[in-house]
Amino acid sequence: MATASVSPQQQQGALWLSTLAFTACFAVWTIFAIIGVEIKAELGLSDTQFGLLVGTPILTGSLVRVFLGIWTDQYGGKLVFPLTMLASAVSTWLLSMADSYGMMLLAALGLGLAGGGFAVGVAYVSKWFPQERQGTALGFFGMGNVGAAVTKFIAPFVMVAMGWTAVAQIWAVGLGIMAVLFFLFAKDDPDLAARRTSGAKPKSLAEQLEPLKHQQVWRFSLYYFFVFGAFVALALWLPKYLSEVYHVDIKVAGMLAATFSLSASLFRAYGGMLSDKYGARKIMYATFGVSMICLFMLSYPSTDYVIHGVKGDIAFSTSMGLIPFVITIFVLGFFMSLGKAAVYKHIPVYYPDHVGSVGGMVGMVGGLGGFVLPIVFGVVSDLTNIWTSCFMVLFALVAVALVWMHMAIRQMEQKASGIDARSLPQFPEMAELHDPSRHEAGGTRVLDEWKPEDRDFWEKTGERIARRNLYISIPALLLAFSVWMVWSMVVAKLPLIGFEYTTDQLFWLAALPGLSGATFRIFYSFMVPIFGGRLWTTLSTASLLIPAFGIGYAVQNPDTPYIIFLVLALLCGFGGGNFASSMSNISFFFPKAQKGNAMALNAGLGNLGVSVMQFIIPLVITASVFGAMGGDPLPNKEGGELWLQNAGFIWVPFIIASSLLAWFGMNDIADAKASFAEQAVIFQRKHNWLMCWLYTGTFGSFIGFSAGLPLLAKHQFPDVDVLKFVFLGPLVGAISRAATGWLSDKWGGGRVTFWVFVFMMIGTLGVMYFLQAGNWWGFLGAFIFMFFVTGVGNASTFQMIPNIMRSEISRLMPELSRPEQVRQAEKESAAIVGFTSAIAAYGAFFIPKSFGSAIAATGSPMGALIGFLIFYASCAALTWFVYTRPGGLLHSIERAPSAKLATV
Repeated sequence: MATASVSPQQQQGALWLSTLAFTACFAVWTIFAIIGVEIKAELGLSDTQFGLLVGTPILTGSLVRVFLGIWTDQYGGKLVFPLTMLASAVSTWLLSMADSYGMMLLAALGLGLAGGGFAVGVAYVSKWFPQERQGTALGFFGMGNVGAAVTKFIAPFVMVAMGWTAVAQIWAVGLGIMAVLFFLFAKDDPDLAARRTSGAKPKSLAEQLEPLKHQQVWRFSLYYFFVFGAFVALALWLPKYLSEVYHVDIKVAGMLAATFSLSASLFRAYGGMLSDKYGARKIMYATFGVSMICLFMLSYPSTDYVIHGVKGDIAFSTSMGLIPFVITIFVLGFFMSLGKAAVYKHIPVYYPDHVGSVGGMVGMVGGLGGFVLPIVFGVVSDLTNIWTSCFMVLFALVAVALVWMHMAIRQMEQKASGIDARSLPQFPEMAELHDPSRHEAGGTRVLDEWKPEDRDFWEKTGERIARRNLYISIPALLLAFSVWMVWSMVVAKLPLIGFEYTTDQLFWLAALPGLSGATFRIFYSFMVPIFGGRLWTTLSTASLLIPAFGIGYAVQNPDTPYIIFLVLALLCGFGGGNFASSMSNISFFFPKAQKGNAMALNAGLGNLGVSVMQFIIPLVITASVFGAMGGDPLPNKEGGELWLQNAGFIWVPFIIASSLLAWFGMNDIADAKASFAEQAVIFQRKHNWLMCWLYTGTFGSFIGFSAGLPLLAKHQFPDVDVLKFVFLGPLVGAISRAATGWLSDKWGGGRVTFWVFVFMMIGTLGVMYFLQAGNWWGFLGAFIFMFFVTGVGNASTFQMIPNIMRSEISRLMPELSRPEQVRQAEKESAAIVGFTSAIAAYGAFFIPKSFGSAIAATGSPMGALIGFLIFYASCAALTWFVYTRPGGLLHSIERAPSAKLATV
């Protein structure tokens, strides 16, 4: 493959553009999951007819994949992808004009061309990346499956407001616009460009189809028939299943079904990373094994039992409630997403010159699963009259796939016995035979020699170890943020179950975790160099069990004294403290060229814990998730019952698992050892204090709004069920932090930070305007905008710190040698990162408390918002004057590429 001359920017541009295009395609491809429900009622369709209508686009999108993949190899994705999208967009528009079942089936055939975009994208994206990175790249591209979740989240509201025809028309226009953008901005892939330069002809159709005679291709196809076909089938089937079985309306059904689509899409990139690192075999075993467990649980029908006992009949029943169902399909979707990435990790390795045809064939069979399975679900449901029969079908399917895979791998291992491993192909299944050192590297828990700036060391050993520690750190930090902010959700529900507290008392409870979390961060920021990252991550994660259990027990009794809740609120701060030590620890593992991205991923995906918590808690507190072990519910003043204790108990198993994973999987770096006295030098650095001010404006706002928004929104909009929506703000903020680090790498952290504060001022004005207007959606939208901007600022401010300290240490300590200056700058940067995060975390206290105090004094939060506006103006002025103006510390670094490269 001609990837040697391709720049990282070109690779990322092709990947991002293709992923966005595939997301748009997938949103259109699964449109019948929502509009099909209304069409079914409008035309009076049977389950079988409904399954055929829903599956027809999947049929088209599947059958064309082989040829679209081949055409992409021959003519390039820049041409084939836009034409595919335009054809589908036209058919989607025509669907809105159909007035009979037959016409709808015909339009659905053309609409299904959007599904063929997957084969185009796989063939196009794979040519931009070397083999060792194709699993990650194709996994990231596969995240375009999230288009199904986009449709499920948005389409129900559009359909309720404007009708299903409007959904089809809007989706058609969006796909058409995406086609035009792709054609304008996409580039020819390296292979096509090289072939045109040399004048070589593309492979003939017969040559492209030659590998399809291999049994391996069909085995991979069966894998994909399950991990992708079943995903599509369930994505289409679940809204109807939820509305019929659990009697929820279509909007709720769509959003709950979207939890499956999200988990089965967003983690596909993670599956690619795991496949690159550990080999596809292990990921497929995990996928099939966990899927069998989940599907067995889902397959068991609701059943009533009557046992004729000695003293009379004993009756009991078994059924899966709504919340356990949603959790189970989320887990199922997560492992399906890993499996989808693992399947496509095989293809460029086994068939590097036939990615288009093989990838198209595997995609076609997988797509056919999305067509066949909904029909099978409908037929089996009609025949058996059992709702869970669809999951029984999938259980049998995954069992067959697992057995076939295991038998094939055993045969390969037997053939490899007694053969020199170097003579074997570099197949993922043979990764251990080829490179035993992959298990030896990092086997010791203390890394006596750690040289991430040494390219040979990094490529051979360092990167694998660093990324393993990062991937373990992220879920631990996510749990920490979840426990830290869970109190804000608990407090909002306390009055409903009999806890009679004033508004000011409730805001105090919401604010205290921020106060303690920020204080803990001051100490936590110095703990990693003293105790080591592995031990401290294990201990700090395990400490989350204390508030988790405490919340679970305290909220079950309305007579629990207020002082107990104050103590529990303070203990939730353990989660807040973890951020400082986690960021400090990860900063030691990566070279400076990758440090910003690694820290952005750690922080951004860790911040996601706030949104995860705000999404999960409203679900788990409405059902007896833990049965008798979880305790009895308390009556809800609004009707029904609440298991508020689940807000604490739900995290316990995950905290235990994460603690064990940290202890057995992480490493300590010997060179990162330092005493508190050695790190305390940062208190003499003026830029430490200046960055504390700026980071309070970004992260302090993120965490403060996360803590205060649920209660503020409930207070200002009592007629709106705000807890269903407030999770969107932290979700957007966390994702923007993880996804926008490149802005600072390209333009400079200081310049980005300046504009962040300008936009924060605009966002604050928006909140004030919509609050006065009493407009809930405007209020929520303005806050989501500010959350997005804080995410960008969180990444940009942290990008500034290493650049500042490398510049300052050479001035402050000229007597040190260059290597010593680099080490000193690294240690001080890590300490400053931790300390600034500690100070900024006080925003989690001051922002909710400011809202509460302003409301108590004036009846309105306007006073607090005016204060925030003035604060953001001071942050913008400070950033410009000290760092970005001509003559500022970062001005020459951020505007001179050569200088920037020397310091980043």
